[in-house]
Amino acid sequence: MPTFAYIARDPAGERVVGQLDCPNQQAALAELQTKGLAPVRLNAVATRVRRRRAISTRRLASAYGQLADLLRAGVPLLRALRLLGGSRADPRLAAVMTAVADAIADGDRLADAMAQHPDVFPPVQVAMVRAGERGAFLDQVLERLAVFIAHQAEMRSKVIGNLIYPVILLVAGVSIVVAAMIFFVPRFKGFIDKGMELPLPTRLLLGTSDLLVNHWLLVLVALGFLAGGMVWLWRHPPVRRQLAVWQLRIPLVGTLVRSLCAARFSRVLGTMLGNGIPMLQAMRIARDAAGHALLEDAVDEATDAMRAGESLAGPLGSSGFLDAGVIEMIAVGESANNLPAVLVAVADTLEKRIDQMLALVIRLMEPLLLLILAGVVVFIFIALIVPMMQLSSSL
Repeated sequence: MPTFAYIARDPAGERVVGQLDCPNQQAALAELQTKGLAPVRLNAVATRVRRRRAISTRRLASAYGQLADLLRAGVPLLRALRLLGGSRADPRLAAVMTAVADAIADGDRLADAMAQHPDVFPPVQVAMVRAGERGAFLDQVLERLAVFIAHQAEMRSKVIGNLIYPVILLVAGVSIVVAAMIFFVPRFKGFIDKGMELPLPTRLLLGTSDLLVNHWLLVLVALGFLAGGMVWLWRHPPVRRQLAVWQLRIPLVGTLVRSLCAARFSRVLGTMLGNGIPMLQAMRIARDAAGHALLEDAVDEATDAMRAGESLAGPLGSSGFLDAGVIEMIAVGESANNLPAVLVAVADTLEKRIDQMLALVIRLMEPLLLLILAGVVVFIFIALIVPMMQLSSSL
């Protein structure tokens, strides 16, 4: 809840300074009046944003669906929000719904009350709710929001689920190699004659093992600096844009990333247009949801072109980010005045293609990781066996 700092005068004319926690400025003024204070100055205080655990996307989708059902059943909005606020399934979501209900009780509209919680309600959801309020079809918008969010959660779970096994395999492989370097390789140092001329693989292996065993703190510090440097570089737009360009050049991975971003952009834009959001506002929100610097640049160019009266398909096609088939479908949707449905259909098509590409990438990653792990194990074996064979031959 926002905090307001005030300077006021009491009935005796004395100066009073303090702070109030109120949903909005009108509520703060009313609170001062009930205390018998005449406000002289009232300003919102910037409060430190505290990190909270994210609310489950599926829980939020379920809440939208319940709210739509209650509104269709004739339950007033405020009472419906109070009912959701009393739920014990997710206390964090219940607390947010209670805060939204309090803001509506103080005179705010639903979209404005939701906008006070940007960590829970993204701009795309707030914009759709605002359009539903203005068009008097809020229950329909909430139902579509429930379907939209549930679909996003399902798509995200598919991607994450397909990557679980390769990540586990990668972590297990790295752990095995590190454990071998720390516990297994040092035991062979005593069997190797220090006066021998060791081959290069053996010197590399023993040097790496010594670094991990005797200088592990230095290794951790170096990894920390490396991670910090990568984060620092990622925050610079030119570096991030160049990394985005290189990302698209990776075989299979580039195609997969391109399809994921295009599907996300198409679904968000199509869903918003289908719920009455103006085109330019929907483009701005869909741009932020795209998740790729090159696609964001293409959307910016398309937005500027549409302000000048051009179509959407032309500028997006000139960017080269979207496939020719996708651009053709968008052009047909614009000419037929059916762009929202076409964009959703494009998203469905791309997501089916993503499922196929994910299955192919996973099938290729599993043997590739196994081959890399086997290669490292063979390298360790050869690096240790070669000097032992040299020693036995000299004896």
